[in-house]
Amino acid sequence: MANITKKVSWSSRGDESGAAGEETPLLNGSEQSRPLTQMSSGSTKFQIGRLSTVDLDEEITTEEESARGRPKEIPHNEKLLSLKYESLDYDNNENQLFLEEERRMSFMAFRCVEISRWVICGLIGLLTGLIACFIDIVVEQLAEIKYKVIKENIVKFTEAGGLSISLILWVVLNSVFVMLGAIMVAFFEPIAAGSGIPQIKCYLNGVKIPRVVRLKTLLVKVFGVICSVVGGLAVGKEGPMIHSGAVVAAGISQGRSTSLKRDFKIFEYFRRDTEKRDFVSAGAAAGVSAAFGAPVGGVLFSLEEGASFWNQMLTWRIFFASMISTFTLNFILSIYHNKPGDLSNPGLINFGRFESEVMEYNLYEIPLFMAMGALGGMLGALFNFLNYWLTIFRIRYVHRPCLQVMEAMLVAAVTATVAFIMIYFSTDCQPLGPDQNEEYPLQLFCADGEYNSMATAFFNTPERSVRSLLHNPRGTYNALTLGLFTLTYFFLACWTYGLSVSAGVFIPSLLIGAAWGRLCGILLASTTTGGSTWADPGKYALIGAAAQLGGIVRMTLSLTVIMVEATGNVTYGLPIMLVLMTAKIVGDYFQEGLYDIHIKLQSVPFLHWEAPATSHWLTAREVMSSQVTCLNRIEKVGTIVDILSNTSTNHNGFPVVAQVSADDEPAKLCGLILRSQLIVLLKHKVFVELARSRLSQRKLQLKDFRDAYPRFPPIQSIHVSQDERECMMDLTEFMNPTPYTVPQETSLPRVFKLFRALGLRHLVVVDDANRVVGLVTRKDLARYHLGKHGLEELQLAQT
Repeated sequence: MANITKKVSWSSRGDESGAAGEETPLLNGSEQSRPLTQMSSGSTKFQIGRLSTVDLDEEITTEEESARGRPKEIPHNEKLLSLKYESLDYDNNENQLFLEEERRMSFMAFRCVEISRWVICGLIGLLTGLIACFIDIVVEQLAEIKYKVIKENIVKFTEAGGLSISLILWVVLNSVFVMLGAIMVAFFEPIAAGSGIPQIKCYLNGVKIPRVVRLKTLLVKVFGVICSVVGGLAVGKEGPMIHSGAVVAAGISQGRSTSLKRDFKIFEYFRRDTEKRDFVSAGAAAGVSAAFGAPVGGVLFSLEEGASFWNQMLTWRIFFASMISTFTLNFILSIYHNKPGDLSNPGLINFGRFESEVMEYNLYEIPLFMAMGALGGMLGALFNFLNYWLTIFRIRYVHRPCLQVMEAMLVAAVTATVAFIMIYFSTDCQPLGPDQNEEYPLQLFCADGEYNSMATAFFNTPERSVRSLLHNPRGTYNALTLGLFTLTYFFLACWTYGLSVSAGVFIPSLLIGAAWGRLCGILLASTTTGGSTWADPGKYALIGAAAQLGGIVRMTLSLTVIMVEATGNVTYGLPIMLVLMTAKIVGDYFQEGLYDIHIKLQSVPFLHWEAPATSHWLTAREVMSSQVTCLNRIEKVGTIVDILSNTSTNHNGFPVVAQVSADDEPAKLCGLILRSQLIVLLKHKVFVELARSRLSQRKLQLKDFRDAYPRFPPIQSIHVSQDERECMMDLTEFMNPTPYTVPQETSLPRVFKLFRALGLRHLVVVDDANRVVGLVTRKDLARYHLGKHGLEELQLAQT
């Protein structure tokens, strides 16, 4: 069987982070090929509740693999939950070292830490805004060169004949740009594919996605999104900005770069999951703000889509980062457009200003808007359904990097060909008047002084196409042009999302919706009496854009505010809100949102806001991992090394008990210690005997743990001699003496609420005498979900 760890995962590397992260040995740990087997609960110490684990394991070595040839198909089962994703720990480890440090800090020191948080948020906003400027300017310059070259070529060959040369030129230019972007993503950093929003959602949910916030990921993301937009794919550059902002936040907040191996010795206090996740949510908000010019929308996006934990100060800091991001983008772009100080360019996508007179709407239009919302929900569900099966096909068959690059080039070539054919056969000619704002008007076979309106939609960057659909005057497009454009672009966008290129789905969704929305406006104007006075096409284009985007991504609160901020007119707040709610309700009836589908396809243990509705009959005893590896308060070093090196278990948290009994009887809980802490203790050889013999030995500090974060060394890299194995290690000072615990009779919803709200990684289950009987982890909770036949239980697999 093929290496599913490599091909299905977002990271898609045979996980290099395993060598340098807190990645523990795989469940199976073997290199030989084995058939799909199910381990009996008795044959392994690792058991999750009553479920055995399914072992979809690594296969043959690279040499053998290349000799035999790769398999044509990789099986994929979405009814599995992957064991390879670790959890982030949002709960502070309040051991003696932490409490001593906090008690030593003066009031001024705490004020300085708070000021540092604000400074970091300002830097996050500044850098995210600069990255957005860079992407925008480079895309604009390259797209201008590309479209001018193709336009000159088309004009030349329209008169002389031989337009096939123009088609070939367009296809080649698109394919070359997309090939460069796809090669960077497929061969160098596969996690940079797509918009990155599902991965950031998972990170903020508390799942550690390997390599998601690395510097290399950011560089590939920026380069890839420029290539894919200039390459003419049905994509936008707004989604990847959210991922870029998150990577910037993760890097700045740590005061060092682990990729460049440079430590600037600043912001050391923030080197833990708790702080890092807060800053990543600020980075995601700054990305939204830069993309749409919507600071409030950015804050609400982080709240709605991401963070488990929220407080007032965090809201203010995130809002500050978002405002700085928008301001930076505005300021730099004002200089670039030779209007220094003019801050009216809100974001990468600017819907333009809607005049209040044009935007008036009546009570009788509300049902029409809601009907458009329902249509958007159904079209969104269809889009998601098609993309779901396409993604499964890609997982099974398009799993080699070279195939992924070829598929991206094929999509680029088909997109250019379809666009050319549509423009070539279009007879929709419009007069080129003074009020037209077309960037690259194509005359083609139209009369002098006219241009081809189909070319306005296709022969442009998607952002400009959206703006022309929203703002061009009546009569700019005929109904047939809009209908054909909607149909073709819908399938092109569906095919494009999920390719190995950095690209977002926001702009294609808005473009599809704006096209059919404008079509609705034209039809209403022509079929109703007096419709020409109230059925403004631009107004219905905006409603259609909101309905389509809401139907695909299913965001409501943040999307309403983003659309209102991007249009610069609050008049349409109510209709947009109604449309998005209708689109979500109708869409959810048929299919989940696009991001949720992609999270599920990667078998990520994602925790939703609430436990499944029918899960009250389950208790902690039934969902917990029952065979827990416990450690004594003073433990033998050899025992710790053996436990950490054991590849048949994948434990990251170990309850510390008063005395482990020989017959595996439950023992009284004293605390909890993490794998990463034990590795740091072994690395620094914090043994009782050495402490006694070397009185001058430096005491281990919290700084030593922070310096090792986040890429803790694997246990295999730590050498422990035979004599040292006989030493003892006192865990009292380093364990968390007050871990969260629940009685074994606690219902699943209550356990879920505690786990989700506090962002826990481990929850100890105890009996009446406070003795450890089990441990609840994220995977134990995530495997229960509501299916078509009620409550379903997913199996666990090392995919």
